[in-house]
Amino acid sequence: MPTHAPKKYLISHTSLQHCFDKSRSGLEKLRETDPSFPRPIKFGPSKQAGVYFVVAEVEAWLESKISERDGVTQDLAEREDQ
Repeated sequence: MPTHAPKKYLISHTSLQHCFDKSRSGLEKLRETDPSFPRPIKFGPSKQAGVYFVVAEVEAWLESKISERDGVTQDLAEREDQ
């Protein structure tokens, strides 16, 4: 049975803003300050061209942030136990 790669889905810049509860400039600031944040895909050369993100990349980035947070939380808890 052939193995297929997971499908790639896109989310618009505006929809991602709503998901993260951020303004347009807030999401841009996040992209600028965190180099690990996924890069967008732009459909067309004009300024008005749609900007989208790959959902799987955003989810992976979010999972890494959660793991990073949980690792820090565990480190702090271990220090308090000592």
